[in-house]
Amino acid sequence: MPFGNQEINRCPRCNQAVFHAESIPAAGKQWHKTCYRCGLCKKMLEAMTMAEHEGNVFCKQCYSRKFGIRGVGFGIGAGALGMDTGDRFGNTESLSNKPNYPVPPGAAAAAAAANSRHAPAADTEE
Repeated sequence: MPFGNQEINRCPRCNQAVFHAESIPAAGKQWHKTCYRCGLCKKMLEAMTMAEHEGNVFCKQCYSRKFGIRGVGFGIGAGALGMDTGDRFGNTESLSNKPNYPVPPGAAAAAAAANSRHAPAADTEE
């Protein structure tokens, strides 16, 4: 029986049934043409502008902002590097741009002493 129970493909974005005439195969799933958009900026995607990460699709610009390399010395030049953590794109996976070094012993006491020397003297006369 050729028309038996067939598995219904569901769009990963809207979870609705995807029919063959309106489907776009990408990232191992079937997408509606209207749902095949970047997960961050919502730009319409094409096969050449799409990048996939853990089942989600992104445009190449948003993918590099959210999951790309960070730092100096990766061969693309300092003009293309940024210190943006991608917060406005929903990125919570990147590390802080500030180094996380332990405070050297005695540094806290030296900083407190330096601040007390430069602090303005309080008037005791009234």
